[in-house]
Amino acid sequence: MGLQQALEVGSLAITAEVMPPRGGDASSTLAHARALKGRVHAVNVTDGSRAVMRMSSLAVCRLLLDQGIEPVWQLACRDRNRIGLQADLLGAHALGIRNVLCLTGDPVRAGDQPGARPVNELESVRLLQQLQAFNRGEDPVGGNLADGPTALFAGAAADPQSPSWSGLKSRIARKHQAGARFLQTQMVMDAECLKRFVGEITGPMGLPVLAGVFLLKSAKNAAFINRVVPGANIPQAIIDRLAGASNPADEGISIAAEQVAAYAGIAQGVHLMAVKAEERIPLILERAGLSSRC
Repeated sequence: MGLQQALEVGSLAITAEVMPPRGGDASSTLAHARALKGRVHAVNVTDGSRAVMRMSSLAVCRLLLDQGIEPVWQLACRDRNRIGLQADLLGAHALGIRNVLCLTGDPVRAGDQPGARPVNELESVRLLQQLQAFNRGEDPVGGNLADGPTALFAGAAADPQSPSWSGLKSRIARKHQAGARFLQTQMVMDAECLKRFVGEITGPMGLPVLAGVFLLKSAKNAAFINRVVPGANIPQAIIDRLAGASNPADEGISIAAEQVAAYAGIAQGVHLMAVKAEERIPLILERAGLSSRC
């Protein structure tokens, strides 16, 4: 069962994230993805996350398909004008990629090449609108696409722990109206926030949510994330738990597994993020009781 089918029939959907390499050899990234085969419905490939150069997400997604692994292609607006985004959407469809997570993209100043020139002609909502126009078969300059409509499955990002509830509700409504068929959240550390988000915002829209679970490696790692990642709010109780653990890395796996189990009862799915520790994702799923094949 693929991601779209799982979400449409109401099954618990599981995705996990891999990062393209900082170089021209994708073998390590593909090895991480192969370890997830049969454990997740799709593998999400980041696109210039944190404004840092890495291999093309589109290329890695095609390589995953070659391995029999369903990808979720992240597409950020920061580095491409509308013509480039349109070209890549059509190219992805031709390559067999269907799941697209539409993102605005992290600001250039967050990365390691702050002198780079951002584009940002579109943002996530207008990218969703363009994708849906292609799904209707519309050419952006008039008339119809020569080969008929595309069949892309659009997703968008969300932060259930946003400090502005009214702003969050408005943004999600706009993304839903623009064509988002599912939401993937930032890391969630508060189950009650997730419950309210699903109950009051996405549930009434019929919009399925993949709740983000982030693997923490140590108390120092958690404190660093709180300091540098916008919107991150890791509770002090979790930081103290990691600090007091004899094996912080293993404790982080247990915390993530507990969150997966909890969020699976609230949202329609979970999305696992384990930056530079993707090999631990199968163990998280096993401890959460979700080690069976998707």
